Amino acid sequence: MARCTKEEALETRDRILDAAEQVFHAQGVASTSLADVAEAANVTRGAIYWHFRNKSDLFDAMCERVRLPMEAMAQADAHAEEADPLGRLRASCIFVLKETVRNPHSRKVFDILFHKCEFVDPADPIFARRREWFLRGTAHIERVLRNAIAKGQLPQDLDIHLARASMQAAIDGLLNNWLFAPESFSLDDNAERLIDACLDSLRYSPSLRKQKQGG
Repeated sequence: MARCTKEEALETRDRILDAAEQVFHAQGVASTSLADVAEAANVTRGAIYWHFRNKSDLFDAMCERVRLPMEAMAQADAHAEEADPLGRLRASCIFVLKETVRNPHSRKVFDILFHKCEFVDPADPIFARRREWFLRGTAHIERVLRNAIAKGQLPQDLDIHLARASMQAAIDGLLNNWLFAPESFSLDDNAERLIDACLDSLRYSPSLRKQKQGG
């Protein structure tokens, strides 16, 4: 009986997360209440509070279902002993782009993050979590770039901060633009070429090299 109860609880939790995904996407995060999610999931508000502390906690759990598999794949990129950090970074970035196209949950959650989050108050918990995720990604990419330089895959004089900002902006821009107008280009068909273009800029662009002082 206990096993059945646990399975039912997990099923209810997943149903709530699916409903949150649907309602956040349809109405926007700021305009959605827990009552809206409860109605869409066909559960009581009490059932939601049994699984999640508040809307911010629910939002975080919804994003984790998409983010955690991607983060798990990317973890090895930043290890100092990784023999091919740039190759692993390439594979991770391509996976994110293709997963956004092919996985309906990933596509909807990214669309919510890019286009359906209206929060502007830095003190808002959801705003703070989104900023934390961004900064975590920033630190991760910079570690990968340092490893790639150490392995001779990138120039020794690469400006790591500028290179990271350029690559991060390119990937965010690709996702943002495709989600906004999927018919404008094929993200799935061109994921490899688009990521290779980003990596080529790190290898060869003089503008991403450290500037010499003086002289």
